[in-house]
Parts: sequence; C-alpha cells; structure tokens
Amino acid sequence: MKNIDESLLPFYTFAVGHAGVGIHAIDQNGRTVIYNNKMKEIEGLALEDVGDRSILELFNFDQQESTLLKVLQSGKEQLNVKQTYWNRNGTEITTINDTYPIYEDANLIGAVELARDVTALEKFVLQPYRKNSDPVTFNQIIAVSPSMKAVISTAKKAVRAKLPVLLIGESGTGKDLVAESIHNELSPSNGLFYTLFCHSSDPILIARLSEDLQDPEPFTLFCERIDLLSISLQQKLLAILRKTPAGNRQFIASIGDDPVELIASGALLKDLYYFFASFTVRIPPLRKRKEDIVPFISAYLTRRSERYGSTLQGIESEVEQLFLNYDWPGNMRELEFLLDEISSLATLETVVTVDMLPLHFRMKSNAIADEPTQATDFIVQPNKELLPLDQFLREAEVYYLHKAMKLNEDNITKTANALGMSRQNLQYRLKKIKK
Repeated sequence: MKNIDESLLPFYTFAVGHAGVGIHAIDQNGRTVIYNNKMKEIEGLALEDVGDRSILELFNFDQQESTLLKVLQSGKEQLNVKQTYWNRNGTEITTINDTYPIYEDANLIGAVELARDVTALEKFVLQPYRKNSDPVTFNQIIAVSPSMKAVISTAKKAVRAKLPVLLIGESGTGKDLVAESIHNELSPSNGLFYTLFCHSSDPILIARLSEDLQDPEPFTLFCERIDLLSISLQQKLLAILRKTPAGNRQFIASIGDDPVELIASGALLKDLYYFFASFTVRIPPLRKRKEDIVPFISAYLTRRSERYGSTLQGIESEVEQLFLNYDWPGNMRELEFLLDEISSLATLETVVTVDMLPLHFRMKSNAIADEPTQATDFIVQPNKELLPLDQFLREAEVYYLHKAMKLNEDNITKTANALGMSRQNLQYRLKKIKK
C-alpha cells in the first residue's frame, strides 16, 4: 500500500479479518488478494481454496454473473446487488453485495466486494426454494432405480410413524424434495412447511426459530444440512427441539456425509444426530443410480414444454450415452442446471444433440467429437474446401483452448500462464466459445 504508515498495517489487517461483512478482493488478473474470515464463513471455503483458482472455477453462478468479475470488466461499481450462487461443494449461497473497482493512478488494478450473508434469511421461508411452483410429492420424484424406490418406500414408512427423519446424501441429490414429499404425504396435513437452512446460520435466526415453534398450529420443520451449523448452534437447536411438543409436528433434518464420520470429525453433535435418527433415509448419488437419468430428462422436457412451450422432446442416442458415462459430481442438481442451459438456448430443435451441449460439459465429458482433433485439420490444402473465415477461427480457438486445458490438467492458472494471457481473459474466452 502506498502512503500508508506501516505501523498501522496490523490494525488494518485485524479490522479486515474481524469485519462483520465478507470481504473479497481480486487483482486485475482475477487472483484473490484479500479473503477475510467472514467471507470464509459465508462461502465455506478457506484461503488455500481460493488462492490459485478463478471465481468461475470456485462457484457456479447459473443464470447470474459474478458481481466481482462484472466490476472488474466494466470498472463501474455495483451496489446493493443480491446474488445467488453455488460453491464447488454444491452449497447454495445468497448475498447482498457492494462491489467497487479499485484504481491506482487512474489504472484499474482490481475490485473489492463487501458481502452480507442473507442465505439463511432467504431460506427460512414457509416453502423451500424451487423452480417449480407446484408442491412436491413422492409421485413427482423420479424413482426408476431400485435404490430410489427403496428411498421412497422408507420415507413413506417414516410418514406413517410420524417420527423425526434424517436424510443423508451428497449435495444435489434431492434431500429437500424428499423432505417436502414427506410433508405433503402427511394425513391430516401438517399445514406449514418451515425450512431452516443451516449454512452460516446465526444465533438470531435460531432465536427466531424458537419463537416460531411456539405456534400451536401443526407444521413440518426441515433443518437442511445441520452438519454445517457450529457445534454451539447445534446445541441450541437441540435444546429448542426438545422443548417443542411433538404430536402434530414433523421434524426432518439432512446431512451431507456419513454421520459416523461427521461425529468423529467434530462436525456433528452426537445428541442432535440421535434426535433425528429415528428414521434414516440414505439418498444415493446419481452416479450410482443412472437408470434415473433418462426418465428425469423426459420428465424435465415435458414440464418445460407445458410451462414454456419448449419444442424439445428428447435427446439423441449419442447424448444419452454421454450422460450415462458421466459421473455427475453435482448429482441431479447438476443435470437440471445443464438442461436449463440447453433449453434456454434452444430455438426450434426437437432433440438435444451433441452440438447443443455447452462446451464446458463437452470438455468435461470428452465429448468434443465434431471439433478438429488434429492440428493438420487446420492446414489449408488445394484439394480441401475452405471454411468461412469466421468458422475457421472459431474452430481453431475451440481446438487450441481445449488442447491447452487438457495439457495443463484443466487448471485455469497454468493454462493462462502457458498461453501468455490473464486468467480473466481465458475465462472470458472459454465462456464466449461456450455460447
């Protein structure tokens, strides 16, 4: 820092580290230079996680742009912007951001973001967030595979028992859908469905929960990802639940990993686990129930056609094979996001072809079959028909960036250095050729 008394640096460092808002600053190349404790708490990442990765590698912004990158590219501040995104562990995050460009001698040198976490407030609602407005029931959950049929069967037994239920599964497997289906299966109906999203929850939210549970009306409480709460807040949550009369109340919780491992690592309070574990439902990841992929796609396209008039009716066999061979680390949520992206760009197509798959997915699934695979394909030969220049340059860029990424094990920083370009420029080009 210029013109800063070095004796004051410990004070600045302490203030940034202990600020009540998340602070994330990047330089002109998109490299993280400041990532304070509150930001780590909001996003669930550590400094070593963000140091050598771009924002687009760490987070999935789905339909939104990163406010930090937007400010870095435009040089204009973005104030009071709500942003919902997912970190690379599949956790949904919602923040209200004030993002500013940083100039030095009239040159843009980076951007800094001040983020207020509203994830819990956004999530603590009478119905859980979902794209579809209709209530979710067991009939709407795709369960062709034996493992998912077993999930539905166990969940229905829990409904009849009216005991606390614990849902175990990776991010994106649909734990929230099973929870709501349990609620809607109850007879008589439990009325309200509360979701307590536990990521970065604070004591104020827990206190609010304590007040809401005093309501004598029947309700279902779904505590999503209790393993993300601090142990002290888990203890407070358990105390509240024990004081709440059962009867016409249904309690459901979810965790993202094996409970024995979570308890052993100190991430899950043993007594809280025992409270919810009367009925335990393990939801398998998509890679272990691939029989559900094609039926899910069919149901998605039917729903999309009914709601938005989409012309897409199915997928070609080559795409189906790619989907069945892919491991889907983001599970059903990743598949749905991919279908959203494909559908939003479709016009009059009736079948999803390999050409319609986004480049980032084709690169991950080794599906770039129609792109040139050898450098000699770009040599101009007398007996070879010439491509239009724009098409040639586009194909050459796709080929070259794809090969460069593969040579550098898909690492953005290494690839950018090898190509003599900034990480931000490489990210922009990858995003551009995806469209």
